[in-house]
Amino acid sequence: MAGLEIPGGTAPSTASSGASSNLIKDTTTAAFMTDVVEASKSALVLVDFWAPWCGPCRQLTPTLEKVVNAAGGAVRLVKMDIDTNPEIPGQMGVQSIPAVFAFKDGRPVDGFQGALPESEIKTFIEKHAPDAFTGGDGGLEAANAALDAGDLQGAADLFSAMLAQDTDDIDARTGLVRVCVKSGDLDQAETMLADIPIDQAMSPAVAAARAMLDLARQSAAAGETAPLLAKVEADPNDHQARYDLAIALGAADDREEAVDHLLEIFARDRAWNEQAAHVQLMKFFEVWGPTDPAVKAGRRRLSPLLFS
Repeated sequence: MAGLEIPGGTAPSTASSGASSNLIKDTTTAAFMTDVVEASKSALVLVDFWAPWCGPCRQLTPTLEKVVNAAGGAVRLVKMDIDTNPEIPGQMGVQSIPAVFAFKDGRPVDGFQGALPESEIKTFIEKHAPDAFTGGDGGLEAANAALDAGDLQGAADLFSAMLAQDTDDIDARTGLVRVCVKSGDLDQAETMLADIPIDQAMSPAVAAARAMLDLARQSAAAGETAPLLAKVEADPNDHQARYDLAIALGAADDREEAVDHLLEIFARDRAWNEQAAHVQLMKFFEVWGPTDPAVKAGRRRLSPLLFS
């Protein structure tokens, strides 16, 4: 994915202000939908309406930045100069500054005016991101939500923020690996996995990230789905074509169809290619996770085949 900023190795990138990359940014009227509305679907976003001539703004903004940095990726800060971008604050009824609005799930949910102290800003954030300062998994949930939604840069920023707070955070490390895989940078993902300390290398998070990378490499070699489907339709017993089709479908996130084809191979010839269909099913299940609907349905359908 062109333009995606992935930290080198596992070291988090930082902006000159000390904020983790893109967790704190300036925005414009044109970028507001992306920077605020869309971003708030995966993490709490604070919008700081300010102006260069505003003394209380100069007092509030550094405190906001400090608190957002301490939140470990559970919240982002977006700053808008109302002098150069008057349309959005006008639409939102901003009459005095500093004014801060909290956006969540694509809409404003709360706000305050004036230069609040740090403790009150933390309390304000905790109303909408309860785990932001308690060591909970709010940052991880936000990062995973961004990744699932296809916001790869947002996910990279959030995982990087987590890693800035704790350099041993294996969920953040493997999260960045998964971002690389989804962006198509498989070599970078491989490098980041190789950099994981030996004492963490056997963790389930690393195993899942490795399985995701292996699946991506398989998918690249499998080819397009249309010619593979044509082969299967011409010869339902062409297990290799069906297997390659399942890999390609899995890569395209057509999970139910991928599972269908692997189960079909297993039902027709469970021993084919050293039970390759069963092995691949297990890889899919590991990558997608136990709560995925395709995994749940696939396990139910596989069970009677195993014991038939």
